[in-house]
Amino acid sequence: MTSSQIAAMSSFENYADLAVVVIWVAWLLYWFISAFGNKAAARVDGWASFLTYRVPLVVAYVLLFSRGTWRLWPWLAQRFLPHGVIWPCVGLALLLLGLALACWARVVLGRNWSATVQLKQDHELVVAGPYHRVRHPIYTGMLLGLLGTALVLGEWRGLLALALVAAAFWFKLRHEEAWMRERFGSAYVDYMRRTKALIPGVL
Repeated sequence: MTSSQIAAMSSFENYADLAVVVIWVAWLLYWFISAFGNKAAARVDGWASFLTYRVPLVVAYVLLFSRGTWRLWPWLAQRFLPHGVIWPCVGLALLLLGLALACWARVVLGRNWSATVQLKQDHELVVAGPYHRVRHPIYTGMLLGLLGTALVLGEWRGLLALALVAAAFWFKLRHEEAWMRERFGSAYVDYMRRTKALIPGVL
């Protein structure tokens, strides 16, 4: 490989890294704006449980977007994928697909959505759209987006961030489902029986 090819590859990887940041920021802006007008909460999670799933999300954010962590633990910046064009392209495609899925699920969920574990006033059991395939398509989409981000970065910090968020979401969804079973009874139990949590037909 010539020096010009190496430079072009490095430039492409830098643009891909920038694209990751832009895509996540745009998604977060939509997520924030769309939160207005949701139903009022009838039951809200306690702080201990909230921190259990929120702290890993913050750590994952630092791993992905703060250079300070790389200086403290250099192994986080070591690569598990080779340099090149293919993996960043695959990663960007998965990132866009995952966040599009999360947005679709957010729209279908409507005013029942909340960032924390809550039961809303007049809470509805939504089983349409992506909820027909998995019980937590927002989490599925975000995890797919994080997998794509990890492939773009190609470094161990991306996989560690993905693992932390996956563990946090698993704890959160089990907590949510306990409340949903209390609220909807056998209807939610039947829904759990016929629909997987995150991956259709698998998990």
